This record gives sequence, C-alpha cells and structure tokens, in this order.
Amino acid sequence: MSRSLKVRSECIKQAKLALQRNGFRSQRAFSEELEFALSTVGRFLNGKTVDYATFLEICGKLGLDWRSIADLGDRVLSQSVDVKSSLLMANRHQDWGEAPDVSVFYGRSDELTTLEQWIVQDNCRLVVLLGMGGIGKTALAAKLAQMLQSGFEYVIWRSLRNAPPVEEILAELIQFLSNQQETNLPTNLDGRILRLLNYLRSSRCLLVLDNAESVLQAGDSLRHSFASPTGHYREGYEGYGELLKCVGETNHHTSLILTSREKPQGLAALEGETQPVRCLQVTGLPEVQGRKIFSAKGSFTGSEDEWTSVISRYGGNPLALKIVASGVTDFFDSSIPRFLEFLNQGSFIFDDIRDLLERQFQRLSDIEQEIMYWLAINREPVLLEELQEDFVSPVSASELLQALGSLQRRSLIEKIADGFTQQPVVMEYIISVLIDRICAEIASQKVFLFSRHALVKAQAKDYVRETQIRLILKPAIDRALALLGCPENLEKCLVQILSLLRGKSPQQTGYVSGNIINVLRQLQVDLSDYDFSHLTVWQANLQRVNLHNVNFAHSDLAKSVFSELLVSVLSVALSPDSQLLATSSGDCKIHLWRMRTSQRLHTLIEHTNQVFSVAFSPDGQTLASGSFDHSMKLWDINTGRCLRTYTGHSSGVYSVAFSPDSKTLVSGSLDHTVKLWDVATGNCLKTYTGHNAVVYSVAFSPDGKTLASSSHDQTVKVWDISTSRELRTFTEHTKEVFSVAFSCDGRTLASSSNDHTVRLWDVSTGCCLKTLTGHSNGVFSVAFSPDGKTLASSGFDYSIRLWDVETGICLRTCTGHTNWVLSVALSSDGQILASGSIDQMVKLWDVKTGRCLKTFTGYSNVVYSVAFSPQGKTVASGSGDHRVRLWDVNTGECLNTGRGHTAQIFSIAFSGDGKTLASGSFDSSVRCWNVSTGECLSTWHGHTNWVHSVALSPDGKTLASGSLDQTLRCWDVSTGECLKILTGHSNGVFSVDFSCDGQTLASGSLDGTVRLWDVSTGQCLKICTGHSNMVYAVAFSPDGKTLASASADNTVRLWDVSTGECLKTFTGHTNQVCAIAFSLLSRNSPYQGLLASGSYDRTVKLWDVSTGSCLRTLTGHTEDIWSVAFSPDNQILASGCADETVRLWDVNTGECLKTLKPAKLYEGMNITGVTGLTQAQKATLIALGAIEMENERNVGNKVLIF
Repeated sequence: MSRSLKVRSECIKQAKLALQRNGFRSQRAFSEELEFALSTVGRFLNGKTVDYATFLEICGKLGLDWRSIADLGDRVLSQSVDVKSSLLMANRHQDWGEAPDVSVFYGRSDELTTLEQWIVQDNCRLVVLLGMGGIGKTALAAKLAQMLQSGFEYVIWRSLRNAPPVEEILAELIQFLSNQQETNLPTNLDGRILRLLNYLRSSRCLLVLDNAESVLQAGDSLRHSFASPTGHYREGYEGYGELLKCVGETNHHTSLILTSREKPQGLAALEGETQPVRCLQVTGLPEVQGRKIFSAKGSFTGSEDEWTSVISRYGGNPLALKIVASGVTDFFDSSIPRFLEFLNQGSFIFDDIRDLLERQFQRLSDIEQEIMYWLAINREPVLLEELQEDFVSPVSASELLQALGSLQRRSLIEKIADGFTQQPVVMEYIISVLIDRICAEIASQKVFLFSRHALVKAQAKDYVRETQIRLILKPAIDRALALLGCPENLEKCLVQILSLLRGKSPQQTGYVSGNIINVLRQLQVDLSDYDFSHLTVWQANLQRVNLHNVNFAHSDLAKSVFSELLVSVLSVALSPDSQLLATSSGDCKIHLWRMRTSQRLHTLIEHTNQVFSVAFSPDGQTLASGSFDHSMKLWDINTGRCLRTYTGHSSGVYSVAFSPDSKTLVSGSLDHTVKLWDVATGNCLKTYTGHNAVVYSVAFSPDGKTLASSSHDQTVKVWDISTSRELRTFTEHTKEVFSVAFSCDGRTLASSSNDHTVRLWDVSTGCCLKTLTGHSNGVFSVAFSPDGKTLASSGFDYSIRLWDVETGICLRTCTGHTNWVLSVALSSDGQILASGSIDQMVKLWDVKTGRCLKTFTGYSNVVYSVAFSPQGKTVASGSGDHRVRLWDVNTGECLNTGRGHTAQIFSIAFSGDGKTLASGSFDSSVRCWNVSTGECLSTWHGHTNWVHSVALSPDGKTLASGSLDQTLRCWDVSTGECLKILTGHSNGVFSVDFSCDGQTLASGSLDGTVRLWDVSTGQCLKICTGHSNMVYAVAFSPDGKTLASASADNTVRLWDVSTGECLKTFTGHTNQVCAIAFSLLSRNSPYQGLLASGSYDRTVKLWDVSTGSCLRTLTGHTEDIWSVAFSPDNQILASGCADETVRLWDVNTGECLKTLKPAKLYEGMNITGVTGLTQAQKATLIALGAIEMENERNVGNKVLIF
C-alpha cells in the first residue's frame, strides 16, 4: 500500500473541531506541541496527503479514529500489520546521531518559520546556520529537523565536532541511505560524492551536519568575524568543500542543514535570496526568551531595565545566559542589580563566549579545573568511577560529586544519563587552554598538567582515541614545534624531561612518559634503544610499534596497550556474564581476556592444530574448544587448566556447543558427523550421521531437546536429541552452510551460507521465514542477541551486519576489519558485539551505534612462503607481519625488507633473472618488488579474496595467481594487465604452478581437486581427483611429466600429467601437508629425483620420487610448516614455519645449517621488574621478544645485563 494517507473531504471539519476541542488555539500551537512542521499540520487539516506514520500520530494526539477519517480509496487495510510496518519503516529511516534533546526550547519562532519556508516551499538544497559559539545553532537545527521529519523519507544527523575525515562521513551517509546495502565504496573522494548524489536524487532526505567549524582551520574559531577572511578548511579536510559545492550545485531532492561558527569557504558564491543555497545568521535570544533561561535556574530580582541590561550585555547568547544565571544564583543571591554592580566595577566586556568561559575557568578550584580537563579529553559522557580512575592523585567519590555538582550548577558541564560531559564550545575552549599550557610546560621543562593528564588514552574506545589524536595530540605537537622549531628539538626536550623524572613517584610522574611515547610515535621517531626504566608509563599506545632494545625495567606499565600474540582469529565467545572473552586462533592457542580492562588472563596451550571453535558453558565455569587435531577440550576458566580431552572424531572438529544445563557437549566435524558427549565423563553418548560432507556448525535449542547442524552439503538439519531422529532438513541454501544459531525462544533458526545469504527458519514447520541479503560474499557466522530481536552476521566481505529479526531489515553495517570475519558473539545485555578476523584482530563494537569500541591487535611473524633466487645466493620469505624479506644464504643476514602489503603474505616467486620478486597476499593483491632495493614496483588488483599463490612462467612474461575467490588469473608481467581469468574450481584456489614449457598451469583447491589448464586458451584440460580433503599445494616435476599435490588428508600424491592418473601416494605425515617442492635440474650435479614436503606435524620429509620411500625426516621446527624450496644446486632446502623462522637444511645430511629469524616486534625489550601487567601479558611480551633478567645494573642511560 501507499506510504501516505489523507483526511476524507467530508471529515475535514471534524478534524478541525478536534483541534479546538483539545485546547489548541492555532495550527502553529499544535505543530509546536507535536514538533511537526506547520505545513505538515496544514496539509493534514486541509485534506492533503501526509506520511502514513504522521497521519497516525496526529490522529492519536487529537483523539480521532484514523480508520474512520482516512481516505483509503480502494485499498483494503490490514490494520495491525500496516501500522506496525509503517512505524518500523519510519524509524528505520531516521538516525539522529548526537542530536540534542530539545524538549525544552525557547523562542526562535521567526527563524523556524523562515527555515521551514526555505526547505519546504523553496526546496533549498543547502541551508547554513551561522553564529558564535553557544548561540543555539545546534538546538535550532534539531528543532527544525524534528518539525520537518515527516516530510522526508530519510533523516540523518551527524556531528562534526570530532573532525571526522570527509570520507568517513560519506561512508556513513551512503550506508544509511542505501539501507546498509552499500559497503564496497569507491576509495576516491569524487567517487563517494557521486555515489551519495545518486541517493540524494532518488529519495527525499534531510541531512544535518553539526559543528562544521571543527573541520575549518583553527585560529580563534570560538569567535566569528564575517568581514575577515575566515572559513578555510583544515589541511586534509578540503573534501568537505567539494561535498558542499556538489550538494549546492547539483539538482536533487535533499536538504542539507549545516551549522558553523564561520561560513565555509566557497559558499558565498553559491548563496542568494533566490538560490537553493542560503545562510541564516543566528543571533541571540530576545529579552523575553532570555529571562526564561534564568527562570529555569530559579527566582531572580531585578527591574525591567536591569533585565534588559543583563540580557543585552550577553547578546542573548543562551549558553552565556545559563552560565551567568548560575553565577548570579551562587554569588549574588539571585539579585540582578548586585550582579550588574559587580560587572560595572570591572573592565569585563562580553564579546563572545570565550571571554565568559575564561573568567569562569579562572574561578574554578583545582579539582574543578582538573575535572574540566578530563571531560574535554574523554570527549563523551564519562561515568563517575571512570573519571575517578583518570586522576593521578586519589580523589574520593564524595569530593568528585561535590565538584561535579558545582560545575553542573554553573552550566559548565552537562549530565547525560549516568555520565558527565561538556557542550562542544566549552570542550573546545578547555582543550585550547590545555594545549597552550602543556606546550609551555614542555618548552620550560617544568611539567604539571603534562603529568596529570593523558593527551591520548590508549585504553579509550577506538573512535575516541582516534579523535584524541586528531584534535589534541596533533595540535599539541604542531604548537610545540612552533615553539621549539623542529622535531629534533622537541625530541631532545622530551628526553630531558624523562631524565628529570626518572625514579620519582607515580604521583609526580603521572602520565608524562605515556604522553611522551605517544608524541614520539606520532612524530614517527624510532623508539629502539630508548630508556623508559624506573618510570610510570601510563596510557601509552604501543601496538605494532617496534620496541627493539627499549628499556622498561622497573616501570609501571598499567593502562598501556601492547600488541597481542594473535594470528588469524577463528572463533570468539563471550561468557554468560559478559565479563570474559575467549578467542581461538590458527596457532593452536586459546586466549581468555577480561572485558572491562582488556587484559589477557590466560593462554590455553594444549591443542596441536588450529582451534576453530570455543564455547562457554551456560554456568560460566568452563570453556570448551574444538580443534583440527580431531579433539575437543574442556578448560577451567579460573585456572586455565585443561580438565578433560574428548576424542572420537576421525578428523578435525569445526564446532562445539554446550547444552543449556552445561552437562552435554555437541560437536561437528570434518568427518561428516555430529557427536553428543557427556561433559563429566567424556563419553561419547551418540553419533548423528546424515550429512554427507563437513559439518561446520552445531547448536542446541534453548530447551535442550533438539540440536541443529549445518554442512558443506548445503543443508541444515534439526535432530531430536532423545531419539537421535532427524526431524527436518532445510535445503534452500545453494552453497555450503557455515553457521546455525537458535533464537532465545527456540522457534527460529538462523543459518548463514557461502551463497551470501542468511536465512531465518521456522523450526516447527521447516518453512523459510526470511532470506536476508546484503553481504557481498559468503557469510560465515551468525549470532542472536539474548532477546532474539537482533541477529549479527559476518563473513568473507570483511563486514558485520546487524539485522532486525522481525522485519529482516539490515539495521547497521560495521566495517573496520581488513579480512574475513569468521566469528561474532553478542554480550548478555545485547549491547556489545565481539568479532574475530583473519586480519589478526579482535574487535568489540557498540551494537547501537556500530562504532568500534576496542581492538585487540595481533602480531605474528609466521613465515608462510620461502623461495630461492635463481643464483641461489638469496632466499626470500613472506610473513604474517605483511613484509617480504630477502636473506643472504651464506651469512643469514636480512638484506632488504619490502613493505606495502596490508595483510599476511602467503606466496612469493622470483623472476628468472632474479631481479624481481612477486608476492601474493591476504589483502587480495599481487605485488612486484625490486630485489636489490626492496622497492615495490607495481601492485595488481583484481582478485576479490586472498591471493594464496603466485607463480612465474619460465620465460618470465606471465604471472599466474590463485585466490580464495575460486579463480586463477594470468597477468602480463610487463604491463600488469590481467590476460585471463580461469574459472572452474568450486572453492578457493590454494596453489598454482607452471610446467617447464610454460604451456600448462596446475592448480590445487580447497574443493579437494587438482586441475590442469591450457595457458594459451584458458581451458581446463584435466581434473585430478583422489584426495579426500583440501589440496594445499601443487608442483610440477622438472621435466613437466609429473605433478605432485599435498593435501589436508595428510598425503602427497603424484599424478601423470598426460593422463591425470594418480601414480603414487606418499603417506607418513601425521597431519595436514601444506607444502611440496621437487628438487631441480642442476648443471653441476645429477638429478636426484627428490620431493620435499612440509606439514602441520612440524616435520619436513624428503622422498625418493621413483620409489615413494621417505629418505629423511627433518625435525627442529616447533610449529606448522607452510613452505619448502630447494636451492638451484639442490644442496640446501629452505623451510618456512609458523614458529617465525626460516631454516636452511643440508639436503644430504639433514643437518640444519642456519636458522633465519627476523627481529620480533619487541625484540630485546627489557621488562625486568615491571608492574601493571598480568602474568599472561608478560608472557605475551616475552613471546614477542621481550626479556626479563635477574641481575642488572644501570650505567648512564643504558641498562647492562650480566
């Protein structure tokens, strides 16, 4: 049905009488009461169409039965459904962001009338509200938007107070206007603006951008002077000017309301009385409305002339009047004459809000000033206990409450819910004072505020910390550089401050060291060899920062943040009370974290293969894990001890889940079965067979009577636990089904699939209730909120989506991960969402806003790939730290490091002349590097998922790449042009290799097959089947007649290239085989006919190709082996491993000749005697290269270790 309604002509009189009957003297009075536009009320009362939800609300307010007066035409109305869906639709299309509450609003009727006419009647595209700080622009914009909302399909409010980059704002606007469908946005500004304009043309939208002065150049932006050349954009924010220009000049159906203290540059040329761009100068309130602000504070005495004097003296500025009213109450017994007498004694003249704030701030006590600084630093409402933790010197709750009450009475701070904050104009003033004073302290080396306040809080929410860097740290550095001349002088000054404070108490040093580290990091200073010993190092952000040989001995590192020992995160789970977070990863480890502090409590290390699933028991006492080592384990969450191991599956375990009573455990496996286990005894109670492929996910119903499973066979099955009977099979997915989850009432089952959809099923009938579309790639994980109203999903498009279960509407899209998001979990109150990704990060999100609250950043130097140069003097490695390294084979020295990839590097290959190196990465790109310099020569894009393998043709003219997007690509090396795309695999391509004549290409895939391709035509010549699991690697023999393949089924197979027949199967590895390489033809030695293989069983094996016998097993690596390569003379074998090393082996003896190991992130960092860290955190730092020594002695600025 239509989304609009109107009053029938014969009922118009009835509607107008209802207006009078309800005590409204005019349409304006009624519109103000309802906070609707006057024109909207007029349309209703004159029988014109209005929005469906608006029609219902007006009828409700007037006591009218909307069904009896609505002109329905020929429509048949389903009352309950249509009303509900209309209201849901209206709510979905409104995002009020940080818009203020304007339930109390004074005056501005003339301004509202003018603005309503501009937008409703004149269809202005851009309306700018200008005026000094505190004058009421934001409140006026909010009131106007509320009045006009019913006339727009979409309403969105965004504050620019924290100076977000224009690309970020554009992304939010596009996602909102596209109903969360648009996530793959253009990377360039013009592309995003054009995309936005498409939506502005297709729908009538009301956009509000508040506090635009934040993206304009600093100066005294608290003031305004329209005669002076103001309004220039800050460096890097010029894109806002382009956005406003396009909005103002392009024809569309949208109105953008902008508030600013200054007129942005470029608008003067667009505005005019008859133009679609107009500016309104917002002035102070008249006396009558100004007196209402005073009245809200209490009763005051004064004559009419005295009232006029005080209101005019402050220009009718609402914020100024609030502050003055508080002062008159507190210090002048509410007497206006006494206050005016005081003002007349001094020389104080109110020019703008800054003058008043300056006077008020000077009168504050020390604790009140400190609170003002901290509220400005925190940027958003802060709870009492959080504020208390910020103070360096202990302060009691009662002292804080008293000071907060005083500041609130003076209108310098506001209370929002349980938190305290400041108005933007106040916050900006306080930050400017803080920066001025701290920079002066740095220059004089006499610190006070610099020690008592953190410029950046490392433990703050991610988006808050980014704002602190943008609006506090960077401006402070700029100011300090202006004082000191150059970065070198600033660094020298900061080092001198450190030396003066070393060894002093935390109350004396406070945040100085943390501030200095954050400043030096922002200046991109190499912190290697720095001495931060015997200091208090609070709130330092040290994630992904090289801290080689840095000395933190005997320092307090509380509240500072370091990188974590995380590799690809495969699963996340939240405890029933949401106090703990569990994560599992590809390095066989499980980590337990305390949510409130983000501290790691335990690392659970007993699994011997990837841990794909973790689940807390409903009673919160234990954690279960399922691993590709074929086992499940039960852990005590308090001690981290393994209580029990469950064995019985014949292959890897993909998923585990507890029954509601915590007594039973269910598991799904690569062996195609679902098993039920007794938690207490470890006995397998039942085995459910029915799936004919990998079981990816299992889940118990809330009543514990049924369980669901999903599989690679594209089905979801529901089982009766008591009878073991298969109750239903859901078959509507068209690709493998990765995840299932029950709603809290057990009536609905959600499933996610590689077909890019999420489906909601009625458990009792088996009917598909809804299909949720929006993901642009496979969906790997789903999770219900505790109330069952919201569903979270994540997958291969790097995004997380939040869905309204009842309507199927996508409420929000969370972006920020840079790779597959394999797991999501919701907190018990439904307010926080945890996600784990292949990008080595765990993120915590605010469900309501979609903002990222916290990121646990991992670091890993896993060596995924090795290759010898054609000359054999150099070996290259590709690692988990996103870098390519070149090593001297003779000395073991790292010659060059190539930086540029933004994710793990899984494959590398040398050109025939050894001058160029190609690499493929999880960032979906292929790069070419100059071997001698380490410089990136070119980057090729085209794949839509990880690039797992690269290979160069023998003539060096063509490069082949294999990707998890299920394709192979052939590239012209000289131009970077994609020549061909080869399709046919039904799952990701893990490996590619050229035959010796360059005419045939081989590929190995996660679909378990090996394919042979004609390079010139792109046709698939043969499909080799026989492996029972994923194929990780393929390699041609030097003569091109034989092809080897390595698989997750623990075997290596040899294939006849001409026939596709399997010649031999090598068995001996006890875990997945990830890497293979043939020995090469050498001029200097006869062909040995060797094959090397590397496995998850941590061994390298050398095989005789002709006999299939294992000649030698090389041991020494301590983790999974990902890559092997022979030197050109076949004398040395290189292996790359998850233990972060490259080993060089003597092929003839099996001896390890050298171990090449890049410096770890925190290599040599001294943490002897540090405090503020848990044992688990210390263990992480040590694993990342830190050291703890017992005997030490300070000598000068260094610490000598004996």
